[in-house]
Amino acid sequence: MRNPVLQVRNLEVSFRVDAGTLFRHDYRSIRAVDGVSFDVYSAETLGIVGESGCGKSTLARALLGLQRPRRGEILWLGEDLVQLSEEALRRKRREIQLIFQDPQGSLDPRMTVGDIIAEPLKTFFPSMSRLQIRERVTGILKLVGLRPDQINRYPHEFSGGQCQRVGIARALVVNPRLVVCDEPVSALDVSIQAQIVNLLKDLQKKLQLSLIFIAHDLSIVRHVSDRILVMYMGKVMEMADRSKIYREPRHPYTRALIESVPIPDPVRERKRARRSLKGDMPSPLNPPSGCVFRTRCPFATELCAEKVPELEKLDNGHQVACHHHRDLPAPPVPGEASEADTGETSES
Repeated sequence: MRNPVLQVRNLEVSFRVDAGTLFRHDYRSIRAVDGVSFDVYSAETLGIVGESGCGKSTLARALLGLQRPRRGEILWLGEDLVQLSEEALRRKRREIQLIFQDPQGSLDPRMTVGDIIAEPLKTFFPSMSRLQIRERVTGILKLVGLRPDQINRYPHEFSGGQCQRVGIARALVVNPRLVVCDEPVSALDVSIQAQIVNLLKDLQKKLQLSLIFIAHDLSIVRHVSDRILVMYMGKVMEMADRSKIYREPRHPYTRALIESVPIPDPVRERKRARRSLKGDMPSPLNPPSGCVFRTRCPFATELCAEKVPELEKLDNGHQVACHHHRDLPAPPVPGEASEADTGETSES
């Protein structure tokens, strides 16, 4: 059995917001992350997917100590980061780094890329000489596919993909063991997305990194992840190995996400059977009773409104939070032959 490098247990992150009017205050608590638990192993990639507003980025901020959780544990190599002081947590951040969503917005326009990449070294290794820092920066530039002679250029002189390579270099320059990637390719063109994803996979193999890859595009997550965790309104809906999630999804929300992935063949895409979701995500100020997904679920029953489904453990590490997961037919796998390709549909 492998030992996890990161263990998250019953994590809850809440925000206090004013839902009142101009003349009357009404302070309420929103659970952006609600009872989330998972493990991350050495040299593994855990993909986290879900719609905008489901709590993915809040979870990432909590893992890095940028947002203090209300309750729960974040065990890094057995040590609870939630209980650490600010100074002790700052030292731990060398081992857990973050790649931001906006490659150009996350870089200081007044600093050269060399200074941007060197800044973490000056913070965590104050005894390093200027020569050692420059050698380390030029080496990491080569590693991410940039030229050492670009060290004195400014962020505005680079493309979006090149800026994201700078962001990756900044995260890796201090030799972390875990890198949290918060939608690192969502702001890039599709052709550049593939380059950055392939770069991350290559770097993971070379450096034996653990990755948490956050995204809303399941086609990208499928390409890069070993296991996938599906979130909705701050809760875990399903978690399993990549192949299990795509071939045997047991939660209706996971099914809907998979069915939203387009097939490149237009003929097969037109014949494809889909069960589209109804409505929008409910307001976190007034979440539904029971299962939070029931207001959009085509299989919801009275039980779903009365009782919150527990995250049930199935075989081979597969977990699902649905009262009716045993009764749901599996959807066709995107990009593969299925009944949908011939115009036939399965009745639920």
